[in-house]
Amino acid sequence: MASSSWSRRRFLAAASQAGAAMAQPGSPPPNIVLIMADDLGYETLGCNGGTSYKTPHLDKLASTGVRFTHAYAQPLCTPTRVQLMTGQLNFRNYKSFGAMHPDEKTFGHMMGRHGYKTAIAGKWQLYSYDGPGSKYRGTGKLPEKGGFDEYFLWHDRYTEDKGSRYADPTINDNGKMRKDGKGKYGPDLFSDYLIRFMERNKDKPFFAYYPMALTHGPFNTTPWSKDWAKGDRLKDDPKYFADMVEYLDHDTGRVLDAIDKMGIAGRTLVLFYSDNGSPPEVTSKMGPMTIPGGKRLTTEAGMRVPMMARWRGVTPVGKVCPDLVDSTDFLPTIVEATGGKWFDGLPLDGRSFLPQIRGQKGNPREWLFSHFDPHPSCKADIKPTRLAWDQRWKLYMNGPMFDLKNDPFEKSPLAKGHAESAAARRKLQGAIDHWAKVNPPVFRKFEPDGRPAY
Repeated sequence: MASSSWSRRRFLAAASQAGAAMAQPGSPPPNIVLIMADDLGYETLGCNGGTSYKTPHLDKLASTGVRFTHAYAQPLCTPTRVQLMTGQLNFRNYKSFGAMHPDEKTFGHMMGRHGYKTAIAGKWQLYSYDGPGSKYRGTGKLPEKGGFDEYFLWHDRYTEDKGSRYADPTINDNGKMRKDGKGKYGPDLFSDYLIRFMERNKDKPFFAYYPMALTHGPFNTTPWSKDWAKGDRLKDDPKYFADMVEYLDHDTGRVLDAIDKMGIAGRTLVLFYSDNGSPPEVTSKMGPMTIPGGKRLTTEAGMRVPMMARWRGVTPVGKVCPDLVDSTDFLPTIVEATGGKWFDGLPLDGRSFLPQIRGQKGNPREWLFSHFDPHPSCKADIKPTRLAWDQRWKLYMNGPMFDLKNDPFEKSPLAKGHAESAAARRKLQGAIDHWAKVNPPVFRKFEPDGRPAY
């Protein structure tokens, strides 16, 4: 979405800075801190050219590590989360919105088996989203089966019992519901918990996964909002989105500052990512460009997300990486960084970007692929599809192709005889055909239970 000239300027400026030294051979494997924002599009961060919000901590993370300009997610949260936690494309193991199969192995299981202390804090929403009467109710994974030694989570069980994730939060603290949430703010408690976990385990390898609650609706006040003290803290109004973005930045800064103060930044790989684009209720600015939130859409606004990595002494300082990355790539990267081993017989569809984190060329992708089918229990107006794309061109399985450089909102499909895109069409069609041979593109029907599923 940012202009190509802007990207080139930033890339050349970053490339002129000296790279950091590589980690020494034989050094212990790093801690992993994976922070994932909820509904935060690429356009929201200042380091990506966004001008609507103040994001100093995330901008600093970008300037002290590697910023990826072409990271992508699925357009909705559960499809992305399942890919992220299992390293597999959705046609393999996505079952229903707001659910993960109870037998599924996650990166938490792998890291625990590899000797890491593991914790998750924030949003779960992988057990059961459907209401009473749905055949998918109760078919997901409970957090205690998710592969983590510790958990501190909102929405851990049935949707009707989830309560607030923000003011007066409802939180499951390792099997016990917190009773002291009145007057408190959920994101503060999630950050507090994760920081305490890191402090307790700073002398041993740990894996901390922080699927944040912010900035997903409902759009509520934060402790920084002028309405927090006297207003309705649970009032839903998109005008609070800006406050939520800036508080997410603050919470990320708290985690990063804690790592620095503990003296473990040199042996901790921090990854920041988002599960999909910004909510459709909001618009944001990138200079003169107005970007409507694209969540639920397979456009750049729905799938292109912010991503940064920092591992002090290993990541080059301020490097900008244009390589393609998606949610299936995180697990292979963690495997390579830690020396872990994925489970025999389970595929990994992603590709490690650890070399790029180190400032090396690595093995960058030529294209990305998405099988996007959020049904059966997701709203019927979301159309399942398959698509493949690179930094400029995007092709859908039924033929439409778009020039993302000149048409980021995908308003004008290119003619099949369009000369400039001919080579890219062949390449991307090859990607779609490749995955069709692995698993044919079969999509499921919407099976409503009477409620929206996001």
